[in-house]
Amino acid sequence: MTYDLLVIGDANPDVVVGPVDQPILFGQRERLVPHGALLLGGSGAIMACGAARLGLRVAFVGRVGADAAGDFVRTALASHGVDVSAMIVDASLPTALTTVLTSGDDRAMITSPGCLPATTANDVPTALLRSVRHVHASSFYLMPELAAGLAGLFKEAKAAKATTSLDPNDDPSGRWDRMVLDPVLRVTDYFLPNASEAQLLTGHPSTKDAAGILARRGPLVVVKDGAAGALAHDGTKVASAPALAVETVDAVGAGDSFDAGFVAARLNGFGRARALAMAAACGSLSTRGAGGTAAQADWELALGSVTA
Repeated sequence: MTYDLLVIGDANPDVVVGPVDQPILFGQRERLVPHGALLLGGSGAIMACGAARLGLRVAFVGRVGADAAGDFVRTALASHGVDVSAMIVDASLPTALTTVLTSGDDRAMITSPGCLPATTANDVPTALLRSVRHVHASSFYLMPELAAGLAGLFKEAKAAKATTSLDPNDDPSGRWDRMVLDPVLRVTDYFLPNASEAQLLTGHPSTKDAAGILARRGPLVVVKDGAAGALAHDGTKVASAPALAVETVDAVGAGDSFDAGFVAARLNGFGRARALAMAAACGSLSTRGAGGTAAQADWELALGSVTA
């Protein structure tokens, strides 16, 4: 195999500012915050960088515009060791842009989607899809054309002996459509929502029960729950892992670093419980810096945090 991991998803600049006192005031009021930075964002991009930091050979497929923001994204991904040769530069639509407002361990995100909705399963070269050990997709509800073709893409990947994972991320519409998601879950090895997403997808207030409901669709459901840690549910058995106690700067991209840790651990032969612990460590450690990629752990640091 040429690559350990192919990530298909969203990549954009993030303007991260905070911490911001709530609520946000309009009326042309200006508020000062201690920190601000222009950083690489997008769930897929942050996951790809985290996986490369953990030692995987990573390729990324997604869309950016033919603009300065797109140049920034491709340069940032490449600087983290991610192969961007298959990325599409869309001459007709701009690069997506996100402003992230941080407040403690919470955040609000305002996104202009730009070219993201134009991303499709056809953007993925067949030869690339057949040359990887694992395929991960992100931001399911931000890219409806990709979502519609993802089940077929995952089937093709699995026919080539790859494993698959999906992080749904938020649904800005609030619909949480299961009609499109369920066929994808049937060909997904690891489904990686956070606790809120799992609850909204099932309408069940219990994270454990929500994970069990989703697991009955076929995947191992691995749920991120911030400082409460994480759990993995296969439909019958549940494993859990605690978060690490770290000094948090912000939690931007922590779930994506978690995803990278889980996939990297599984590709390195770790069992379910140990992979979950590695993932929780990677998510926790990433919160030590601003933005999604600045404090991502390498393999030695994450492993040492688990075995300490």
